[in-house]
Amino acid sequence: MNFRTSLIAAAFSAVSFSSFAAIDVSEPYARATPPHAPNSAAFMTLKNSGDELVSLVEAATPVAGTVELHTHAMHDGMMKMRQVETIDVPAQGMTELKPGGLHVMLFDLQKPLKEGESLTLTLTFSDGSEITKEIPVKKVMSGAHMKHKH
Repeated sequence: MNFRTSLIAAAFSAVSFSSFAAIDVSEPYARATPPHAPNSAAFMTLKNSGDELVSLVEAATPVAGTVELHTHAMHDGMMKMRQVETIDVPAQGMTELKPGGLHVMLFDLQKPLKEGESLTLTLTFSDGSEITKEIPVKKVMSGAHMKHKH
């Protein structure tokens, strides 16, 4: 391979690498559940180091029958959950998924999620990238009672 071919190959690999390296997932965790609770949620911070908006479009885990992207909304004076199609992460910015805000909802759990355990969570983004993380299960106190629409 000559110098010019090497340079072109390096440029293409840098372009393809950067398009899939824009999102970083930090501080992910899933909420521990009491016995027989059918649902839980996962939280994290998504950081986009790229120059274009990237959206979380799907999440999956083998421990839940259904996984959805959710947010909170005030409806008739009550805070309720609702499904969203995507969770946007702005260019050169971050989006926090946290209790009382955006989150990944885990429905129809195969078993209770116990503090100290972990689960595998795969996130799929609008740029075609996928990130799979082993995330810890933590006990999180909820300050409000909220209804999940499913």
